[in-house]
Amino acid sequence: MKFSVWVVNSFRRGQILGNGRLHRGLMRRSCGMSITLNREDAWKLLTTYTTSDSLLKHAMAVEASVAGYARKFGEDEQAWGVVALLHDFDYERWPTPEDHPFRGCEILREQGYPEWVTRAILSHADYSGVARISLLEKTLWACDELSGFIVAASLVRPTKSILDLEPKSVLKRMKDKAFARAVKREDLRQGAEELGLPLEEHIGNVISFMRERADALGLRGTL
Repeated sequence: MKFSVWVVNSFRRGQILGNGRLHRGLMRRSCGMSITLNREDAWKLLTTYTTSDSLLKHAMAVEASVAGYARKFGEDEQAWGVVALLHDFDYERWPTPEDHPFRGCEILREQGYPEWVTRAILSHADYSGVARISLLEKTLWACDELSGFIVAASLVRPTKSILDLEPKSVLKRMKDKAFARAVKREDLRQGAEELGLPLEEHIGNVISFMRERADALGLRGTL
C-alpha cells in the first residue's frame, strides 16, 4: 500500500504507533509536440486520474518539498513542482509495480511531456531500473517517503500540526520500529546522503517547505 494512504487510513483507525542540473526554462519538446509546464495543467491531469484525498495531499506534500529545494538550489521551482505533483498520478488506477509509474509515463509522453520529466518520475521507483542521476531525480526520491513520514509524525502530535514539529521529533520517530513501519529508514537516510545533506538538516528543510502549505495539506492542526 502506498505509504501516504497508509498514513491517513491508519490515523483514522487510530493505528499509528508510537548531480547534473536541470536545464532551465519551461518550454520543452517531446514526440514532436511542444508543451508548457504549468501547475494548472498538472493539477487537472492529477485529478483526472486521482480522487483519493490522501493521495492528492501526498502529491501536494511532495510538490511543496521538491519546489522548496528548487528554490534552495536555484533551479526552476515551477518545473520541479510539476514533476513532483505528477510523480504518483497513475497510482490510484494502477498501483502495482507492474504498472506504476510506467502507465503514467506513457500518458505523459502521449501528452508531450519531455523525457526529463518521465525519467525523473521513473527514477523515484527503485524497481523501474532507471538510476537517479540528476539533482531533480535525487531530490524527488529524497522527498517522497520523507514527506509521508513527516505527515505521520505531525498527525500523532497533540496539536496534529506540522507547525510545532521539529527534526529531532522525526528522528526519534525513526528509531521507533513500530511507528510507520512501512517506511524503510535506510531509504530516508539514503535520500539525505544523495543530496549531500545531514539527515537532520534534510528533515528540517522538508518540514519548513511543507509548513508553507500547512493549510492545504491539512496540517495546521489546532495551532
